Amino acid sequence: MSVNRFSLRLFWLIIADAAILYGGVILAMYIRLGLEGTAYELNERNGWLKIGIASAISLLILYFYDLYDYVVMTNRRELMLRLVQALGTAWALLALSFYFVPSLLIGRGVSVISVPLILGILLGWRMCIHALTGHPEIGEKILVVGTGQTALDTAEAVWERRDAGYRIVGFVSENGAKPREKLGRSEIVGRAADLESVIRSENIDRVVIAVRERRGAFPTEALLKMSLAGDVSIEECTSFFERITGKVHVDMLRPSWLIFAGRRRDTPVKTVFREVLHRLLALFGLVLSFPIALLAAIAIKLESRGPLFYRQERVGKGGRTFNVIKFRSMRADAEADGKPIWAKNGDARVTSVGRVIRKLRIDEIPQFWNILKGEMSFVGPRPERPHFVDQLAKDVPYYEHRHLVAPGLTGWAQIKYPYGASVDDAVQKLQYDLYYIKNQSLTLDLVIVFETVKTVLFGKGGR
Repeated sequence: MSVNRFSLRLFWLIIADAAILYGGVILAMYIRLGLEGTAYELNERNGWLKIGIASAISLLILYFYDLYDYVVMTNRRELMLRLVQALGTAWALLALSFYFVPSLLIGRGVSVISVPLILGILLGWRMCIHALTGHPEIGEKILVVGTGQTALDTAEAVWERRDAGYRIVGFVSENGAKPREKLGRSEIVGRAADLESVIRSENIDRVVIAVRERRGAFPTEALLKMSLAGDVSIEECTSFFERITGKVHVDMLRPSWLIFAGRRRDTPVKTVFREVLHRLLALFGLVLSFPIALLAAIAIKLESRGPLFYRQERVGKGGRTFNVIKFRSMRADAEADGKPIWAKNGDARVTSVGRVIRKLRIDEIPQFWNILKGEMSFVGPRPERPHFVDQLAKDVPYYEHRHLVAPGLTGWAQIKYPYGASVDDAVQKLQYDLYYIKNQSLTLDLVIVFETVKTVLFGKGGR
């Protein structure tokens, strides 16, 4: 996964939070103990290390409370609530750690002072970010060439994610639409023939091309001249949309773009390393989840008659089918007529125990065995049933491209999109799956694993 503008912003936000947490504890220590006492604690009693451990735990809790999701930061009330909850949880976890490992203890008085102090500084810092990202005059100025649905979808991606650091100045018409005509939340600021003058007058930083038909009025010469001169950044809407949203828009997608912008060739060493890592993760997950799986098995057998496990045919890599294994979460007669039915939220076929284990994803635990057998990976597109694959392959472009990689226990679509139970949902999930396939890397896999852990702990997300 390439490092983009947004991830760099996230990186610096984490660094700033780490500095606030670390510095806040030292300041609290100074308030409580004075200069000499602080120097003694830091230098003679491993204070630097203790504060580092406490800061790392606090950062992890902030992550689990979605405080590195810029959408949360746009809601002040939600931001305040989550900060209080996160720091309260971190304080309780640290108190528990100090009880079992007294040598990590920083000091009760210092802890009492540091919590409200850090909360105030973090809240003020996040409010500043909120004000800056929402300011209409701050951000890279974007001009969209085109006025069709593709152009509007591109602009909507920016309007929905104001935090990404972009703002739409307007659209340039390639089809004769009148300037100053309203389009979405912006307007048409000129025609294709006026592109150069519009860029100069509006001080445009980036031009996004959202025109499918590039003959006739398309300003090829003007764009070529500005690109070679380095006056403005010029980008295809497909790449721009992908970077903003974390998915590939199937209606914008051109096969040539996917061919030339695809990921690098997988080497044999890289492939073997990835497979070994995924199987080790599955083995670790199987051992770690065994007590929970045992309790789930007992609850399933006590509640309803029927088999403990549910085996279902799914489509894997290369279109090969295999039987996925899950804990049974539905009634034994859920598909008594043998006809496949879309699963959905609030499905009446789900048992009481099934509702709980599906929410917490406990029903997926047996799939660790599918991973160990090599039928699945830990991370990848979720495998679908052959009946639905045949249907979706006819209705959804590029759907069968999901089977170019091994299916996964969790995936990019699962952490980005809620429960899917229709063709439209399948299209949305496909867009995230294509993003994953195109950008597949160890870094992206680790991001998905961490996000999945967070989803399981908080009982939310898609499937």
